[in-house]
Amino acid sequence: MLEGKIVHILGAGRSGKAAAQLAVSKGAIVTVFDTTAEDKFPSMPEGVKCHPSASIEVGKASQCDLLVISPGIDTYGDYVAAFSENAGELIGETELAYRFYTGKIIAITGTNGKTTTTELVQCIMSKSGVSCVACGNYGVPLSEVVMMDEVPDSIALELSSFQLETVKELKADVAVWLNFDADHMDRYSCIEDYKKAKLRIFETQTSAETALVRLGEDVGEIAAKRLTFSTESDAGDFSYSDGWIIYRDENLLDLSNTRLRGLHNVENAMAAIGACMELGITVEQAAEALVGFAPPMHRCELIRTLDGVEYLNDSKATNLHALDSALRSQSRPIILIAGGKEKGLNYSALIPRLKDCVKHAVVFGEISSELKSVFSQAVETESVENIEQAVQAANAKAQHGDVVLLSPGTSSFDQFKGYEHRGDVFREIVLKLR
Repeated sequence: MLEGKIVHILGAGRSGKAAAQLAVSKGAIVTVFDTTAEDKFPSMPEGVKCHPSASIEVGKASQCDLLVISPGIDTYGDYVAAFSENAGELIGETELAYRFYTGKIIAITGTNGKTTTTELVQCIMSKSGVSCVACGNYGVPLSEVVMMDEVPDSIALELSSFQLETVKELKADVAVWLNFDADHMDRYSCIEDYKKAKLRIFETQTSAETALVRLGEDVGEIAAKRLTFSTESDAGDFSYSDGWIIYRDENLLDLSNTRLRGLHNVENAMAAIGACMELGITVEQAAEALVGFAPPMHRCELIRTLDGVEYLNDSKATNLHALDSALRSQSRPIILIAGGKEKGLNYSALIPRLKDCVKHAVVFGEISSELKSVFSQAVETESVENIEQAVQAANAKAQHGDVVLLSPGTSSFDQFKGYEHRGDVFREIVLKLR
């Protein structure tokens, strides 16, 4: 398939490096391009040529049979356009790897909950005796999975909109659609473009495959068999009642036997269980696998309880829908900490939820002024400069029985390296409280 082909790869990060190694192993002539300067360019696999400080002009002068781009690079930007002028085909790293993978695929997308659901799928499949690796937008690049000494029988493939923009042949045995709301409006010109990218997860499926879709989500007409889930109403296939996940009127999983908390995590579990059952895992196997499952860090993670106040780290909440889900999932009065980078989102939609759930809000970061203007319409809101001041302010307001919830509602790149860094700093500060 790639023997003797000229393959150009944009991006020298982990995905680009994995794609380069895979392409070389298949006999391609590979060059990796990146805007990084030569002294900062990472090492590449043997046989891969490197082109640091690659500009748009370099792209226009390049020629290749296949152009592979990393998900962090704007598919529709001028940089990719320059390289694609003389390229035979343009795909992403995930699509490249898919063409060499022959196992079962559970693909997961959605604005929120992808990573938790991906981990749940891997947990259920692995504990049920089917080898499974979490990969894609979470875990390792799919190209690394394909090159493993023992390639797994199945994968839990988290797919972002950026990765889905560049898929062509990729077909999921089970495609999971968790939810959809505005996000990445700093990359997309309109919400319709963002949704169109997400919907590509269903485009190659036929009636022989399955689509697991949250009830009420508008995904249009799809060819796959459709199953539904929801905690908010009778979803037909998977629903929720009195602490139980229900499967077609039968009690499936007593959530008190798990460490999953919050309605958003209940829906993630429904999606994961349903997806694995479609690949032959029994109800009993799925339920047993989730007993003791620990949710990932930075996703409504309980840091500590101090003087009757719970401190939750939900730093992964980088958009409105994630923040709304976190607020909806709490049963205690909330002292909310929010803020971060300006992403072009409209936070006024949160006003009803803030009125219902939040007793006080503390905002910080680049977007603090905008958040204070909006949040003040619903709840007493104070603005501070950084997360340390935010924790101190929230701690001063919290009373026995409250929850201090870090759920920023936007990305972290104004003050941190990423949401993990933000959550780690929050954890350190909270653990020092006396």
